[in-house]
Amino acid sequence: MTGEVKHLLKHLIYSSRPFGFDQNILNGILVTSVDNNKRDQITGALICRSDLYLQYLEGPSEVINRTFNKIKHDDRHIEVKVLKEGMHAERLFPKWAMRDDPVRSWMWSREEVDAGALDKISASDAFNIFQRHSKELLSI
Repeated sequence: MTGEVKHLLKHLIYSSRPFGFDQNILNGILVTSVDNNKRDQITGALICRSDLYLQYLEGPSEVINRTFNKIKHDDRHIEVKVLKEGMHAERLFPKWAMRDDPVRSWMWSREEVDAGALDKISASDAFNIFQRHSKELLSI
């Protein structure tokens, strides 16, 4: 057999609510995430504001599972919920160890989040948010 074998990457999308959110906490998360993600070959994007985190992670399956397990036990996150996970051959965010979106592209109001918008989102809708976001980055 000739040619290069492509390894599948795991992607995982989760939502959570921040506990004790402020800009300093967010900056700390981003600095740590970028360093750890570069080391672990994880790329992705984080959409955040004071009432929610919505994150897309992609990379080697074992590393994604280990990273998400840390997130689930991190006391800065509450109500952690997996929205979608799966496997794919190509990264959506190949250049971003952790892309931060300060929610200028956001589509839910705080009232909609409080009313359970994240409980109603389908896996495909969650994935579409990050697909659209990755395409927007290509035009930057």
